[in-house]
Amino acid sequence: MEHVKHLSKDKRLKKILEKQEPLILHKRKKVYLRLCASILSQQLSTKVAKVLYQRFLDLFNGKEPTAQQILEVPAEKYRSIGFSNAKASYVHNVCKFFIEHKLTDSKLDKMSNEEIIDLLTQIKGIGRWTVEMILMFTLGREDVFAVDDLGIQQSITKLYKLDASDKKKMKEKMLLISEKWSPYRTYACRYLWDWKDK
Repeated sequence: MEHVKHLSKDKRLKKILEKQEPLILHKRKKVYLRLCASILSQQLSTKVAKVLYQRFLDLFNGKEPTAQQILEVPAEKYRSIGFSNAKASYVHNVCKFFIEHKLTDSKLDKMSNEEIIDLLTQIKGIGRWTVEMILMFTLGREDVFAVDDLGIQQSITKLYKLDASDKKKMKEKMLLISEKWSPYRTYACRYLWDWKDK
């Protein structure tokens, strides 16, 4: 696979790649819904997040709702199934934004990574990291580097023996290291996460 060949030029990363199966990026539909799911999972364990998301889907008879349907459910209803006040309003913000801007998956597909980050971080409750995860796991973009992700920071500092005491310097070094992985930085991040969790 092309990305494995390219990333293997980095000797340290190559050691990780050799121990893992080659990755395939998948695209998923309904970006607004993936953003809502992402909001729900923030500050929660994977297990609790799954339960909360299932309760959310149960409000719509287990089917994936449209942005309009999500918006029509009052915040109180969301709070009654375990949403915090903030999460209830952020989910509404996302759907309102998608409807007002007439955003569709195909519209987003035509935009660059930075354009998508600039656009979606205008939504209250959505930060850069969240959009980067959407680019990687929903839109299947191959060249995204999540410099602010704690797991990526831990993996890179361990693998490249970086000093993590000065966060600013550490991030600069991380970005420098990641440049040689381009245009396959998403894959590199995925391998680094998997390696950290082993």
